[in-house]
Amino acid sequence: MERPDLAGYASIGKNSRGRRYKEKFSDDRSEYERDRDRIIHSVSFRRLEYKTQIFVNHEGDYYRTRLTHSLETAQIARSIARRLYLNEEFVECLALSHDLGHTPFGHTGEYVLDSLMSDYGGFEHNIQSLRVVEELEDKYPAFNGLNLTWETREGIIKHSSYRVNSNNRPYIQEYFPDVVPTLEAQIIDPADEIAYINHDIDDGIESGLISIEDIANIPFWNDIFREVKSTYPNITGKKIKYKSISTLIGILINDIVDNSDKNIKEHRICSVQDLRHLNKILIEFSDEIRAKKDELKNFLSKNLYSHRKVMEMGEKSQEVIKSLFEIYNKKFHLLPERFKSRSFRDSKERIVCDYIAGMTDRFALQEFEKLNK
Repeated sequence: MERPDLAGYASIGKNSRGRRYKEKFSDDRSEYERDRDRIIHSVSFRRLEYKTQIFVNHEGDYYRTRLTHSLETAQIARSIARRLYLNEEFVECLALSHDLGHTPFGHTGEYVLDSLMSDYGGFEHNIQSLRVVEELEDKYPAFNGLNLTWETREGIIKHSSYRVNSNNRPYIQEYFPDVVPTLEAQIIDPADEIAYINHDIDDGIESGLISIEDIANIPFWNDIFREVKSTYPNITGKKIKYKSISTLIGILINDIVDNSDKNIKEHRICSVQDLRHLNKILIEFSDEIRAKKDELKNFLSKNLYSHRKVMEMGEKSQEVIKSLFEIYNKKFHLLPERFKSRSFRDSKERIVCDYIAGMTDRFALQEFEKLNK
């Protein structure tokens, strides 16, 4: 059963367009609870534990991975959904699935694979996430993929931009690429931002690549830092960092809830159909907080993501992925049988791309060392 107090504009499982393949179920979970559980029990979700955010897995066990990032995003997304009377199970499902298509080695892996696949349709992690849940997961006897609801699949492909690049991808047309997704799907991108801004500050300070003193030059952070010190004058050590990050998360969540609620009321949205007809993103930060948030993002881009040590690891990651792509295309027989068996419907390059994209950092490095002896 879904919450009885959901807003009229919330997504309700019983109103779903349904699944691609009909199934008989032996329990009474809601549609989006079932989708969430299938995602959690997928191989691709488990592999997120060993996929990079910024720091490669072997650099330390403190730093976030794609798995911990997805969990933090889901927690933030549920907090936003609850206060807007949206469907929390649906939001959780979308948050947990939003990085399923990510490559090893973070965004570096995505950029390299996109370049390598430029003549074969390119690579984009949202589209790859859709491929994972529609084709690549291999658990059920009657179909490929996870057979998720249409709304979940739409949310996966549109979570960061509803104007999906559908060039050479006619199957994307099924999800109406020029129409906004549900409000639940609109929550995922800002929840993702809130999660990674805050945990990247934490991981960056822990790694020693940035310091609290560095961030103090950002007025938004400095105001929060001073407020924490004023409220807790005896606070010391890492507790200052943790409390400041917690306060920042609260400010960002409060702002997006208040501003989105204002948008929904201003446009008189009473149903999902109203939203589709309006065709406008309504879950968004206020202009003031967006500017402050973007200042923090710019700081991280200049001081953490572009740090020499991070860039050096990125160069190594590029070497690994380029080498694996070249070797597997030349020696296609080295791929597992379940990948080779798909050659009747996908190009060799796309199959190799799928295989590499599904690797963890650790496995990619092991394969690189083994194949380049």
